[in-house]
Amino acid sequence: MSADNSTVLGVVMFARHGDREGFYQDPVTYTASATAITPLGEQQEFQLGSFVRDQYTATNSSTYINGIAPSDALFQMNQVIVRADAGGEGGVIFDSAVALTQGLWPATPKAITQLANGTTVTSPLGGYQYIPIESVEPNEDVSLEGFTSCTAFDNHTSAFYASAAFQAKQQQVAQFLTDLTPYMDGRPVTLENMWNIFDYMNVQSIHNATFADALPKGYLEQARDLANWHEYNVFSDTSVTGIGNIAFRTMLPSVITAVQRIANASDPLKLHYSAIAYKPFLSLFNMTGVVSDGALPPAIVNYAAAVVLEVRQTGSAEPVLRFKFKNGTDDAGFTPYPMSISGATAAQDVPISTFVNAFQSASVNTTLDWCHVCGQTQARGCAALLAAPATTQFVAQHDRISPVGAGFLGAGLTVAVVGLAAAVLVFLGLLTLGRASAAPKKGRGEHVHSSTNSLTKESA
Repeated sequence: MSADNSTVLGVVMFARHGDREGFYQDPVTYTASATAITPLGEQQEFQLGSFVRDQYTATNSSTYINGIAPSDALFQMNQVIVRADAGGEGGVIFDSAVALTQGLWPATPKAITQLANGTTVTSPLGGYQYIPIESVEPNEDVSLEGFTSCTAFDNHTSAFYASAAFQAKQQQVAQFLTDLTPYMDGRPVTLENMWNIFDYMNVQSIHNATFADALPKGYLEQARDLANWHEYNVFSDTSVTGIGNIAFRTMLPSVITAVQRIANASDPLKLHYSAIAYKPFLSLFNMTGVVSDGALPPAIVNYAAAVVLEVRQTGSAEPVLRFKFKNGTDDAGFTPYPMSISGATAAQDVPISTFVNAFQSASVNTTLDWCHVCGQTQARGCAALLAAPATTQFVAQHDRISPVGAGFLGAGLTVAVVGLAAAVLVFLGLLTLGRASAAPKKGRGEHVHSSTNSLTKESA
């Protein structure tokens, strides 16, 4: 139990990926190229996982999660959910989740099995624990990357670039951008492209000694400051329901569900972890108001940064949420920040019902909702979902709807329409359905081959 006599029932955690190689993302659509994690990034994530292990699974920790399998025990699958964005940065985020879970649930000699002949077999790599990680593909599930292919969000970004504030900032930093040009290896040095400029400088400063030595002192800090301003304005909005917050709005259903499950004493879930890019953090900061007092800056989070929402029980009252943040290796531990949301007091902790009520209207609960919010009519199965009758649109949850699944849905609609037309013709006497002649029997050795496509539950 913690010093304030509250018990940690579980945590919902979001963590950014670790250090990676450079990549490019479109300044308007944020469509990104693939890249790869580095050994440094893997170490950062492993260290974060080890820290979370010490904080939340060690029985002697003041923030030990009540009832979770302790750090010296084997991983318990029913207590944990791990999800990783498999979108624009290729395998970087998924690989980061693998490294973090290695630190959180490391190899153990307890990972053994006893065979019938008396032989004891230990898992590879000294008892490696294989943690299930859900790979969230953006074209099948919008929850972790709701900002790409979102027309309304693209319009929001373009409007920001055309705003008076953006034009004024552009004039203010024009000389700095001109001074940067010789170091950018031919890249467009414009304020619109500020994220890509900063990312290039940051990656080169970490991995390229020649670049790091040549870059004038203070240039990287100035570029980071501009990138922070640029990205926070893109991934935030004046209202929690604004399209600028779409990066976290699509995450809300899984977050709220996880919080409610953890608070339910009969549910075994204790830890829900989403591995993500930096964008949802900015929307989360904006929506929860944790940056409103200036204690936490509205800035791009570092590699391996993490937010935890601790679900705590305080006496007999309703469980509450406590917001904590650790900015990568810059911070020694998690720091609590008060949330400033509708219905909340100035207290550090927020009742779960207050949190849910504040964000219920902003939550993008289904893929169909996302299609409407984003003004998308084609991508991510929207064409089929929008064409479906209202009675069949229940399939449009944040479930996976693959291109194949969307095709089946569209084909099903076509078959339904054709069948309805045929029924009408039969009713009117314009079409007769007679018994077909029996097909000739196949001789021995002849086989009828059929090709069937499997449609998973998630794709349905």
